[in-house]
Amino acid sequence: MNKHSSNIQLHKILFVASLLAASIFVNVYAAGSSRQALTTSVLRVCADPSNLPFSNDKLEGFENKIIALIAESLGVDVQYTWFPQTIGFVRNTLRMRDCDLISGITTTSELVQNTNPYYHSAYVMVYKKDSNITAKSLSKEEFIDKKLGVIAGTPPANILAQYGLLKNIKPYQLVADTRRHKPTREAISDVATGVTDVAFVWGPLAAYHVREFDTDLELVPMVNENSRTRLTFRVSMAVRYNETDWKHQINEQLAELTPQINDILRSFDVPLLDEKGQPLEL
Repeated sequence: MNKHSSNIQLHKILFVASLLAASIFVNVYAAGSSRQALTTSVLRVCADPSNLPFSNDKLEGFENKIIALIAESLGVDVQYTWFPQTIGFVRNTLRMRDCDLISGITTTSELVQNTNPYYHSAYVMVYKKDSNITAKSLSKEEFIDKKLGVIAGTPPANILAQYGLLKNIKPYQLVADTRRHKPTREAISDVATGVTDVAFVWGPLAAYHVREFDTDLELVPMVNENSRTRLTFRVSMAVRYNETDWKHQINEQLAELTPQINDILRSFDVPLLDEKGQPLEL
């Protein structure tokens, strides 16, 4: 074999080898990217360690209790990865494969694949029962001379802007490290102590923090607003986009455990809505 023929043969061998290596890489990558979360000896969950009423590292939140129900039904233990639920929560937990499930995320989230929702709630108005405020919906006439508390960047803030009431508001921080700062609790406290007249906050948080104050406070779900701004949300769990089988398994658990889940939610006074978006009696 001459030198020229040897070079041709060598090039062929290298070309075939490169194709084989590329094929192996693609197959391995595809297998890894489509890997399903497997329920073995543990249910791996990512949650905030200080975010009551939802979760904490003492397992006192209603999401902790719902997760415990699912784990018991699956016959496995729960293993938590704790991370503050601020910017980067999903990226630094579920996407890093530190867990296989996040409990308590709205169905409008685009960062994850949502399970079926397991409760439906709303933003609420909170005011003192003896304040002479009787509003069941937001109107400029009712609140034009009132001091209003709202979490910046939330849907109620948009409606207040539509009514020209931004000059009346005291804003509270939207994104906070819940280990150090609890904006919703501050908003409820301000109503209880008379700093503000009304707070507009997410219902499950409002119901939990209202319990901390002796003042008689009224919670009114914001389901009567004539506005394009969405104020009611369905809440689900979250898995990675490519783990459809795992999502179906969680959906089966949520369906089977619906009565027990509702009992847990009611024990925390979560304002629940029916399929038509109307308040359910606690």
